[in-house]
Amino acid sequence: MRMILNILIVAILGWFVFNFIGNQKLKGNRLEVADFNEAIQVKNVQLIDVRTPSEFKSGHIKGAKNIDVFSSEFKQKINELDKSKATYIYCRSGQRSQKALKIMLKEDFENIHDLKGGYMTWKSNQN
Repeated sequence: MRMILNILIVAILGWFVFNFIGNQKLKGNRLEVADFNEAIQVKNVQLIDVRTPSEFKSGHIKGAKNIDVFSSEFKQKINELDKSKATYIYCRSGQRSQKALKIMLKEDFENIHDLKGGYMTWKSNQN
């Protein structure tokens, strides 16, 4: 009976770590505008706008490369990036960039950060 209880405890702890802490990793990669803006000022970072090309053309953060998360070529294009290099992503409001973040983590990106609130929040904080 004690062995079954120990196995059950280990299984519950494993589930907790996998589901709760794994999800915290995704949330921990979201940056506020000030932190995001400071981070992208550093040379040698990858800045990716995951919105549509028309949204990108209507305005974007200087130095950003446009890779539409809903494009059929999204995975192919992100896999051309350096997965070990600091990568900063954003979309309009933060929803699509969360989708992109999950995909990029599955594709083994090591250092990826998402702009909380997206381009709308970034733009409203620029003077």
